[in-house]
Amino acid sequence: MPAKPATDATEPRSETTAARQARMQPSVQTTPPAPTIRRRVACMLYEGVLLFGVLSASTALYLLARPLLRNLRIDTPLAMQLWSFVVMGLYFTWFWQRTGQTLPMQTWRIRVEGADGQPPRWPRAALRYLLAWLWLPPSAAVGHALGLVKGPFVGVLACGLGIWLLLAFLDRRRQFLHDRLAGTRLVDLRPPRQP
Repeated sequence: MPAKPATDATEPRSETTAARQARMQPSVQTTPPAPTIRRRVACMLYEGVLLFGVLSASTALYLLARPLLRNLRIDTPLAMQLWSFVVMGLYFTWFWQRTGQTLPMQTWRIRVEGADGQPPRWPRAALRYLLAWLWLPPSAAVGHALGLVKGPFVGVLACGLGIWLLLAFLDRRRQFLHDRLAGTRLVDLRPPRQP
């Protein structure tokens, strides 16, 4: 008959009923809660402050390359806008695919992730960035159709963005439309409140 293995003196001899039940229960994987719309808008405003610096640096690079661009006959307002769009896309997709968070998202404890709970890879992060701009063409079309310029046109764009953000209230988990379409989600990383 084999000998019983010696038990360590630090191990408890019997586990409590509650501990045994907790060990036997399958762990329930719940998705983390989404951040509130108000926190996301605050994060976007902070993001805008940082993007001001990023776009200032990218504009300086563009201006340094301007003589070459003029020689190639591609120095147009559209070229500069596309340059800014690409720079912002690289900024967002690089942070999102790396950690799921830009600096403002870290500050506000918000993270973008895929259904697997991991930061999105490059293609999904780029898709999310592109889809986040879906509000702009319809808003610009309305502004142009109404013949608006400058301030009123910007007002129509702001209304379009506001409507885009409010669409999150139609989603059960309060996710933005571009997150739903890209297969990503925003999660709140704050610890749950104690009752």
